Amino acid sequence: MPVPDFQSLMLPVLQFVAGGEERTLASIREAMAEKFALTPTDLAELLPNGRQTRFSNRVGWASSYLKQARILESPRRASYRVTPRGREVLATSPSRIDIAFLQQFEEFQAFREAATDEDTEAERARPAAGAPASPLTPDELMRTGYGRLRSSLGAELLERVKAITPKAFEELVVDLLVRMGYGGSREDASAVVGRSGDEGIDGIIKEDRLGLDAIYVQAKRWSNTVGRPDIQRFAGALQGQRARKGVFMTTSSFSAEAREYASSLQTTIVLIDGVQLAQLMLDYGVGVSESGVFRLWKLDEDYFEAS
Repeated sequence: MPVPDFQSLMLPVLQFVAGGEERTLASIREAMAEKFALTPTDLAELLPNGRQTRFSNRVGWASSYLKQARILESPRRASYRVTPRGREVLATSPSRIDIAFLQQFEEFQAFREAATDEDTEAERARPAAGAPASPLTPDELMRTGYGRLRSSLGAELLERVKAITPKAFEELVVDLLVRMGYGGSREDASAVVGRSGDEGIDGIIKEDRLGLDAIYVQAKRWSNTVGRPDIQRFAGALQGQRARKGVFMTTSSFSAEAREYASSLQTTIVLIDGVQLAQLMLDYGVGVSESGVFRLWKLDEDYFEAS
């Protein structure tokens, strides 16, 4: 089954912790994995940042929220025990513990009121309106919001790129490749990209600052799908130049046949479609400017272990 959301974990976590004098976070994770019959694949699923599993993240947030409501307490690092309030809660035999349930406690209200991000504020308002609270943890909400913003901005960016002139698109390709570390200086890259037009090759750019190898570039501001014949012509041009590496960059997309053909070649041809182009522009700050920076912090357990 999929990893349960962190609110669905709250009651089982409390029940497990209450069954002993003190429970480590590792033992809580183990018990929850067994209770929900999670598979190794479920347990290995990572958050988008690739640094923590979704399951560990959600167990941690469930335990943390119970602690903020003074239902659990943490006598030492990564360890929990139930409080008298927690036992009182269990005595009422609740069918579920979630954010709406925890709102009855003043300490939890104070904790929630300290939150300032819009996703948390929106989540807090849902129970009052009768709708279920978000199943995502606060940091998952932030990352989801960031992903949606990035996707929307990428689509807007691509539309703008499609509207520029072919010459401006060549300049954009230069800027992007240099930002990615190719071509040496921008002056060096400008001298070789967008000039040759030799049999389907729009330019040649250094792979590194020393110029140890060359990458042949085809950059097309097109609206139609790039098909296999277009890639065949590019591959033929590379063969004529005895080139080993090429990049075909377009504002449109590639057909399945074009991608299959490119992957079958001994010569390396990287295909970058419009969606990938926009995402690379976002990654390397081409055509966009920074409007704000948000740092996502987590508790440094090692710091407190040393004290």
